[in-house]
Amino acid sequence: MIARTWRGRATTAKADAYARHFTDNVLPELKSLPGHRGTYLLRSEAGGAVEFTAVTLWESRESIRAFAGPDISKAHVEPDARAVLSDFDAHAEHYDVVVSAVS
Repeated sequence: MIARTWRGRATTAKADAYARHFTDNVLPELKSLPGHRGTYLLRSEAGGAVEFTAVTLWESRESIRAFAGPDISKAHVEPDARAVLSDFDAHAEHYDVVVSAVS
């Protein structure tokens, strides 16, 4: 399994709008893709700003291409997300999942 991580930042005022966009638009798209194995959207607030970390789980790097395109290192950030984020990473990171334990 492969974990794909990406970070974006928003003002406190626009953070809820990004979380709604992710829940209403991104998550249904991810769930429809073969090879998608799960998603976490993490939120951290500090100093009037919010950082989101998206962690998506995939069967393989090939399955990530259905979502991200041929260059899986490039971030996939939709126009509606760009409208509410103040900043975001242009690239995503990928990790082989060595141990997985959720209780």
